[in-house]
Formats: sequence, C-alpha cells, structure tokens
Amino acid sequence: MRNLLPPRSTLLLVLLASAAMARGRDVNVRSAYIFGRHKERVDRLYVTPDAATILRFQQPCDAAGTKMIGWEGRFEPVACAGKRVLIEPIQALEPEDRFLLVVRLADGTEVPFTLMGATRKEGEWPDQQVNVFFEPDTREALNDQLKNARERENGLLDDVRRFYREDTPDHALAKLVALGAIRQTPFRLIKKRVIKSEGEETTVRIYKGKAKAAVLFTVTNHDPSKPWNLLEARLVTIRPGEDPEPYVFGDKKPFALRADRDEIAPGESGNVAIVVDRSAFKTENGNAELILEIYRKDGWRQAYVVLDERLTR
Repeated sequence: MRNLLPPRSTLLLVLLASAAMARGRDVNVRSAYIFGRHKERVDRLYVTPDAATILRFQQPCDAAGTKMIGWEGRFEPVACAGKRVLIEPIQALEPEDRFLLVVRLADGTEVPFTLMGATRKEGEWPDQQVNVFFEPDTREALNDQLKNARERENGLLDDVRRFYREDTPDHALAKLVALGAIRQTPFRLIKKRVIKSEGEETTVRIYKGKAKAAVLFTVTNHDPSKPWNLLEARLVTIRPGEDPEPYVFGDKKPFALRADRDEIAPGESGNVAIVVDRSAFKTENGNAELILEIYRKDGWRQAYVVLDERLTR
C-alpha cells in the first residue's frame, strides 16, 4: 500500500496502512456437559467460514452414522477422525439459517446439534472447539469444569483491574475524542489522512494539545458480511531512522484508549481514539519518537502513526 504522507522531516508523523501479523489470536474453546445418555435439549454450535469447528468427544465417532441435513453447497462434508468431528462452512450463514447435525458415537449414542451462524454478540462467538462430556461427574469432566470456573474468575478479576486502571482523566479525554466531542477537549486538529484498503477505509486524525496528543482512527467497514474488530493497540519507542516495517520492538509506553463501539458492522463506521501524555516520550536518553499501531481482530496491522513530542507542546 502506498505511503500518502510527505517526508518525515516536514511533519511530526508518518502514517501508513500495512499488513503485518500480530503476535496472537483469540481461540474460542468451550465445553458442553450432557447429563444422562438421552439428551433433553439440542446444543447450539456457532460456526463461521473463517474458522473450522471441532467437536471433541470422550469416545470415537461413527462416520457412517454422523450426518448433517442440507449441508450440500453450504458446508464441506462432515469429517470424523477418531474422537473428533470437523465442521467447516463454505460460506457465511444467514441469521435465520439452521442446520441439524447428528453425531453417532461408537456405542450407538446419537448427539444432535443445531448449527447457526456466529456473531460478535456475547455467547454467539464462533465455536472453534467444543469438548463434549457425557459423564459430568468423572475426574476429567470435573477438572474441566474447575478449569472453566477459574478462567471465568480470572477474566472477571482482569475486568475489575482494567476498569480501575482506566479510571483516569486521559481515558475521559479519549472517550470524548471517540464520540467526536473535540470541542470539549484541549486538542486541535493538525493533520488528516485517508487510507483505503481492501474491505475498509481508515481516516486518521492527529491532534495537538497542551502536554498531551491524540489520534483518532475512523474505520469504515466495506466488507459485505464480516464485522471489523480491534484486537489491540501498541505504543512503543522507535529509534531514529528505524524502519517501522514490518514490526517495531521498542519499549512499550502507556496510553489511554477508548472506542465508540465494540465492533463495526458491515457498511458502518466506528472510532478508536488514543490519548498520549507528554511523559510517554521521555527516555533515559531524552525525548524519543513513538510509533502507535492498531491491529484488527484477525491479527493484521491496520495502520501506524509515528508521533513526535512536539505534538504535546
């Protein structure tokens, strides 16, 4: 993608969209517990063409007896491999679509599932692996339930710690910037650029302020079916003359981030605002330039900005 900015010597930032892989991705693994050999309800599976779904049982599956109704043209053939069943959609499912999958196990037990299109709503994220337990009181099942409970507890503790850390004036400013209430902040727009790439358009606004700087990323999602989600933002030091492609390994610096929505639906736009304090530019060797990066949910770098301490004067 081409660089739309003038030389760095004439400005305090460099802006570029790129596709550099991030370090990690979220994997959605959960467990389903079935009490008794006869199921009284049908478990739902949320699937997406972006990832395969694996069902893991405690005994082998019977490939001949495992069937899905109406899968032709919408799914790859269901595959049984030992204790695992692989489900792979070919295309995104519509909200009203429902497909019945019946898995037959080696002992003749049949387990039905309803397949639905995944969303970004809580509880409807894509299932990448579902561990199915028929005997919830076995040691393996109890250990799994204990592990899940601890993970939920740790997640709640992380949320509490994050809310405490983010109760700062800088986060309040970032929220105002994300909502477009710039007049209620001390920031002044000094630069605006538009980056176009396949599937989205990003408008980047750079703001100058007293003792602080702000960056506003406005992402318009042109993908016909997939929502846009933010994976993470990074703010690190960059050495003079260092090439920010494909990745920078400088020291991490603090910042405040706020977004006006959790995800950007197809055809819609959303804001991600970041506020940087002047102290973030200070190092043992004096002031340093910083690189601010944002990454999409799929792990690719959406854009980066190189910031200079003069933005905070």
